[in-house]
Amino acid sequence: MSNLTGPNIQLNELGQLHHFLTIEGLKQHHLVEILDTAESFINPKTREIKQVPILRGKTIMNLFFEPSTRTRTTFEIAEKRLSAQVESLDIQTSAAKKGESLLDTLWNLQAMQTDMFVIRHAQSGAAQFFSQHVAPHVHVLNAGDGQHAHPTQAMLDMFTIRKHKGSIYDLKVAIVGDVLHSRVVRSQIQALSILEAREIRVVGPKTLMPESPDAMGIHIYHDMEEGIKDVDVIIMVRLQNERMTSALIPSEKEFFKLYGLTKERLALAKPDAIVMHPGPINRGVEISSAVADGPQSVILEQVTYGIAVRMAVMSIIMSNAAQLKQHHAEQEAAQASLNLDDPLTLDAIVEANS
Repeated sequence: MSNLTGPNIQLNELGQLHHFLTIEGLKQHHLVEILDTAESFINPKTREIKQVPILRGKTIMNLFFEPSTRTRTTFEIAEKRLSAQVESLDIQTSAAKKGESLLDTLWNLQAMQTDMFVIRHAQSGAAQFFSQHVAPHVHVLNAGDGQHAHPTQAMLDMFTIRKHKGSIYDLKVAIVGDVLHSRVVRSQIQALSILEAREIRVVGPKTLMPESPDAMGIHIYHDMEEGIKDVDVIIMVRLQNERMTSALIPSEKEFFKLYGLTKERLALAKPDAIVMHPGPINRGVEISSAVADGPQSVILEQVTYGIAVRMAVMSIIMSNAAQLKQHHAEQEAAQASLNLDDPLTLDAIVEANS
């Protein structure tokens, strides 16, 4: 794409978000901008999400090649709160189901004057693939691709933590469960690192842990009690049974016995620790109902904040596009204003090109 430069294809030539594909490679100011913008969409008194006309006249196409409830619904609500024209493709009845290639589907939908695609796909790297084949003015948001990334989920988690703790900086965070197969966890770890959490712990059996913890900047614990002791935040993640190629745990009952979050185990964390879960929750497998519905749980808040965070990402990207267009217009105007009849100007141009 002509307007994307450098190794990070998410960014335009001004270093601003053009797509949102992954947390990896972004700077702290990119993440803080998303968090601050999301905050502006929430009424501080009522906590309701505002309706704004920012994307009026823009068309957003939701392409979910995997089942989804929370992510797809919150994206649709966010798009409508931004006053966009929203279209969601039913993959089961689409031409893609009839043999049409993914790129042909993409290009046909793009021809319908789509400004932005929100894509979820079972294949890792799918969102980046799409971003490399859309027109320069079209944007791609990753709503989850295989085991690779789920950046908006990670950002709504960061937003929830910041709302309760004031900042991510210097916090101890424990992520418990199936870390190996979770795209959410990969994005969470990247975001926590960029926002300077003091310690990122991952807790679970050896069979569900990543292979290179040092490279990820995390500390691995196989003992649940030790792993959550004195932490500020506990993030429980579900077993990704659909991505396991073999039996990696004895049973769900055994997993809960060793790694399930109960009220007794929660007492080992800091007294004001918060409990999070990206969903869907498997009660009695990774978390007890008493904890999921308890006073330290902020799980439902995560869902609400997901609307504001996704609004923030989409509005920032479209605002950046407008800024880039203005930047190009100013460059063209400056070029046009050169007085080629001025011999000094001509001499300078000849010298610069000699």
